[in-house]
Amino acid sequence: MFDSYSSTRNYPYYKLIVLLADLLIVNGLYWILYALCRSMAWNHLDLTHYSYYVVVNVFYLICFKLVGVVAFNRSVRTEHILAKVVGIVFDHCLIMIFLSYVGGILGVTWKILLVYYVFLFIFLLLERLLLRDLFHHLRIQKKDAVNVVIIGDGKNLQEIASLMEIPLYGCNLMGVFSDKEITGFPPTAKRLGSVTDALKWLEAHQQQHIGELYCGLSSDHIDDILPLIDYCERNVIRFYSVPNFQNYLRRNMVTEMFNDIVVLSIRQEPLANTAKRITKRIFDIIVSGLFLCTLYPFIYIFVGLAIKLSSKGPVYFKQDRNGLEGKIFKCIKFRSMKINEECDTIQAQKDDPRKTRVGDFLRRTNIDELPQFINVFKGDMSLVGPRPHMLKHTQEYSRVIDRYMVRHFVKPGITGWAQVNGFRGETKELSEMVCRIDADIWYIEHWTFWLDIRIIIKTIKNMLHGEEKAY
Repeated sequence: MFDSYSSTRNYPYYKLIVLLADLLIVNGLYWILYALCRSMAWNHLDLTHYSYYVVVNVFYLICFKLVGVVAFNRSVRTEHILAKVVGIVFDHCLIMIFLSYVGGILGVTWKILLVYYVFLFIFLLLERLLLRDLFHHLRIQKKDAVNVVIIGDGKNLQEIASLMEIPLYGCNLMGVFSDKEITGFPPTAKRLGSVTDALKWLEAHQQQHIGELYCGLSSDHIDDILPLIDYCERNVIRFYSVPNFQNYLRRNMVTEMFNDIVVLSIRQEPLANTAKRITKRIFDIIVSGLFLCTLYPFIYIFVGLAIKLSSKGPVYFKQDRNGLEGKIFKCIKFRSMKINEECDTIQAQKDDPRKTRVGDFLRRTNIDELPQFINVFKGDMSLVGPRPHMLKHTQEYSRVIDRYMVRHFVKPGITGWAQVNGFRGETKELSEMVCRIDADIWYIEHWTFWLDIRIIIKTIKNMLHGEEKAY
C-alpha cells in the first residue's frame, strides 16, 4: 500500500527527466539514422521532412502517456522497466509502420525502421536502468527525503513506519502521535505526544518542513482530524488517510466513490468504464462484421464441405459455455470431432481419437475458432478476452481456484493474453490452469485498446508459425 503512494506522490520532475531523456534518444537516433542513410545512399526517405519528424515526436509523446513510466518508482524491478520499454517501442513502431504503409514508403523503409527500433529499444532500456539507479542513489543519500509525521497506532501505520526505515523510500519519520504508548513500530520511531498534541507540534515546528502526514484515526476523532486537514492544506503538507484493515487485504487497492463516500476496490478494472466498454464493443462489431461479410462465406463453403465429406454430422459444433458474469451462451465452432458423448466433459487431447483428419487440421491452424466471430458480432464474446470454458470446468475449477470466477467480469474472447503467452489447450495439471487464470486476471486489470491490438497481432503470428498446444 505504502509503495503505491510513494511511487507517485513526490517529485513530479522525475517523470519529466525520464521524458526528456527519452526524447533525446528518440531524436538523437533519428538524426544518426539520417546520417547513416546519406552515407549508405538510402535516399528513398526524406528524413529531414518537417512533417515526418513531427509525427515521430508527437506519437512518441502519445505512447509515453499511454504506456507510462516506472523508472522513478521507489521500488521497481528490472522486468517492470523492460515491460514498459517493450510496450512503448512496440506501440511506436506499429504506428510508424502503419503510417509508412499508408504513405506508400514501407517497402523501401522497413530496413531503416528495423535498425532504428532495435537501437531505440537498447538505448531506452539502458537509459531507464541508469536513471532508476540514479534516483535510488539520491534517495539513499537522503537527497530527496521528505519529513513525515504519523498520527495513530494501527497495524497499517506500523507497517508504513517500518517501510520508512528503508532508505530507498526517501522518508524521514519525525515521530508518531498516539494516545497510548506505541508498540509494533520500529525502534527508531519516537512518540511525540497524544493525538491532541499533533496540531500544536506542527505549528511549533514549521521550520522542519513537514512534507506528509499519515493519519490512521477513526471517524470518532473527527474533531481532531478536520483541523489537521485544514492545517495541511494551508501549509503545503500532503495528508493521507490510512484505513485500518488489520492487514487482511495484502494488496494494492483502488479508490472509488459511491456518491460522496470513499470505497476501496480490490482491483482496477478499466472495462468497468462505460466509454472503454463502448470503444471495445465498436471495435468488435467493425472487425467481426467486416470478416463475416467478406472472407467468412468463402471459408464456410470450403471448410463446411470438407467437414461434411470427412464425417457425418453438422458443420457447426455448438457448446454451452460460461460468458460475462457467468451467464451461459452457445459457443460456435467448426466441428472437428466425430459426434461423441464426451464432448462436454473431456478436453481435446493430443492424438485424440475423436478428432477427424480434417478436424485435426482445423484445430492446429485455429480455423475451427473462426465461427466465434458470429458470437462476437452477437455480443456473447469479444475478439480478445479470457477464453470461455466448458460448464463442467467452470464448476470444477471454481471450487479449487480461489479467483477463478474473476475472469467472468469481462466478455470471453476468441483469443486472450493467456493464449498468446502459451497457456492454451489441454490443462493436465492444476498449476497450468492457475497460470491461465492469473494471466486472464492480469488482462482484466491492465486492459487497454492497444493491448488488444498487440494480442491480436501476436495471435496471427502464432497461427502462421504454428503452436505446440494447438490440438
